[in-house]
Amino acid sequence: MSAEKTPDVGGGIPVIKYWAEKTISADGVQVWQKLFHKSACLSCAWGTGGQKGGFVNEDGEVLQRCAKSVEAIASELQAETTFEKQYNLCQLQQLNSQAANNLGRLSHPLILRAGSSHYERISWDEVYQIAETAFQKPPQKLASYSSGRSSNEAAFLLQLMMRSLDSNNLADCSDLCHAASTVGLNQMFGSGTSTVSLESLKQADCIVLIGSNAPANHPRLMNELIKLRERGGKVIIVNPTVEVGLVKFSSPAYPIKSLLAGGSEISSLYLQPIPGSDVALFVGIQKALIAENLIKSDFLQAHTEDWENIIQNAQTTPWESITATCGISQAEIIAAARIIGTSTGVVFAWAMGVTQQENGVDNIHSIANTALLTGNIGKPGAGTMPIRGHSNVQGFGSMGVTINLKKEIQQALEKLLQRPLSRIHGYDTRALITAAEKGEVDTLICLGGNLYAANPDLNQAKRALGKIATIFYVATKPNLGHFHGLAQQNTIILPVFTRFENPHKTTTESGNNFVRLNDAGKTHLKTADLISEIELITQIAHRVLGDTPIDWRKLQDPKYIRELIAKTIPGYEKIAEIDQTGEEFTIAGRILDTPKFATSTGKAKMFVTALPKLNLPSKADFGFTESTPGIVLILGTGRSYSQHNTVVYKDGDYYRGMPHRNCILMNVQDMETAGFREHQRVTVQGDAGQLEDVEIICGDIRPGAAMMFYPEVNVIFKAKIDQLSRTPAYKRVPVFVY
Repeated sequence: MSAEKTPDVGGGIPVIKYWAEKTISADGVQVWQKLFHKSACLSCAWGTGGQKGGFVNEDGEVLQRCAKSVEAIASELQAETTFEKQYNLCQLQQLNSQAANNLGRLSHPLILRAGSSHYERISWDEVYQIAETAFQKPPQKLASYSSGRSSNEAAFLLQLMMRSLDSNNLADCSDLCHAASTVGLNQMFGSGTSTVSLESLKQADCIVLIGSNAPANHPRLMNELIKLRERGGKVIIVNPTVEVGLVKFSSPAYPIKSLLAGGSEISSLYLQPIPGSDVALFVGIQKALIAENLIKSDFLQAHTEDWENIIQNAQTTPWESITATCGISQAEIIAAARIIGTSTGVVFAWAMGVTQQENGVDNIHSIANTALLTGNIGKPGAGTMPIRGHSNVQGFGSMGVTINLKKEIQQALEKLLQRPLSRIHGYDTRALITAAEKGEVDTLICLGGNLYAANPDLNQAKRALGKIATIFYVATKPNLGHFHGLAQQNTIILPVFTRFENPHKTTTESGNNFVRLNDAGKTHLKTADLISEIELITQIAHRVLGDTPIDWRKLQDPKYIRELIAKTIPGYEKIAEIDQTGEEFTIAGRILDTPKFATSTGKAKMFVTALPKLNLPSKADFGFTESTPGIVLILGTGRSYSQHNTVVYKDGDYYRGMPHRNCILMNVQDMETAGFREHQRVTVQGDAGQLEDVEIICGDIRPGAAMMFYPEVNVIFKAKIDQLSRTPAYKRVPVFVY
């Protein structure tokens, strides 16, 4: 497969073929049953589901399921695995992410004891005996890590258990992705989530989409972009790579308008900046807005603080510095500013191309500054919208699974526990790895996720996890972490129900602050010995903490958990009645339809953002002479079109022309400069290791930039860290290709 064979439209017939393949298969009936089940989508935080039905979104629209949802459901409907009988540890460590996932569903607890070559089955009684000892370690030596695969109720219990144990070491997958959004937006608006509802998004006439490959990762958002273009709106795309689906997209939701017509136009203007240069681009847009007299001075004076400094910064920053830093011409920047400045309502949306940078929080500030300068926040059809990845990752943050606990939640928890919480600052994900590498963590519980593979420098992650005495992995299917992120003494895999199998109702939170109620269900696994996360956490907590002041056994009733959430979590008061009313709701105080902000002054706080210094290392920095043939590039890690977080469903990437996982996407100009040819095999060297036999694929990526697939490429680099959010810079990794 070469770049010439890539499609000229995203979505389309391949998506239809995949739906047909999965829904007409032997498991097709089960897939359809789960698609219609009243529970939130297992995939991204844009997913549908809940009490309005599996295909219905929060705005009541139907036909809102996507192929990502089918992939996730089909994966959970696999037969149960008995890999512990079939493979030894060395064989398991040869598997890639796709092969690990395809082993099947976990159906009973497993343990790998120190020195053993095989996992073995273990009883739940022994699990709890080990847990009782493991969680009686000193508080600072206890830690948790979590992903958004679970429910609000399980998330609330996890943080309540950890804080009851006097540990604030609540690392979460959001530390590696959208922490910069949370920090930056909290500083400016007093709330760290989207200010835009789905209803509000439908009123916008311009969307600026930055650092996102929505056709692959959030396909439902594409329906909103199609409708916006149809009503005469504009879409500005900011991405170093031209993703075909962001140029033109064919949505199965609109078979006549989109499929038969050959797709819908998406981008009105496509900007390809130098990776990591978003601040320069948006300061440039601000400079152009000021020069074109397109800023809202009355709005700034009435509703913001420090706006004068933002204007002065933009005016005094030379165009030469701006264009040299971001690689976008002054004319293109002015064109973007005119679209933004003359639109009625603009939504600024972004994903991890923005946040996974060394200056991620500055990026958020610069984008939100632009929204404020143009009065595009605090009204319907406008605002800032981080696009969250996992389906309930935002809910985990809302439930207090964070090292930066809100004061209101802290006070409510202290009242519940009848004592002060520990004030020792907890470990985020990167701090957890660092502490574990030093031997400072004894017990770790991972509620979903893949802590090993999600981190940069996989060898460091493996070493660090190998110094933890006991690790509990709570999961539905095997992943690479279960075979590489092994504890020093006991590595325990605990199988749980997936969302549509839980024997009780649960809730989840979408990326647009909408709380969904998930119906109870049942598993297709006939002989499985599964448990719900709620039962698991409460059993461990009861054994370790007793039943005062918290009656943990009573908390096995999710209705009671929801009563505590309503008393503890601001904006979640309605969850106390959700079992009686069935009424799903938008969390209070987050959607900004008026310019009233949750800050001490009620005004938005603006922050001056300095242009980043984006230096390119030399060949010598990688240990090579300058005469060595090859080229230094800035690599961004990315997911393929058939991948969810670290879970890979298919090997290649049809839309990018990348036939397998060990490819590097390069610009033809860079390829020719280095004396390479397409499909040549090369070595890619980072600061932590190298990957060999990597196939070069030519693509429409800006010169100087390249892309490889996460998580495999994580082994070669030590990511720089944003000091304000502690997020690694996965999207700007210097490499030498030779």
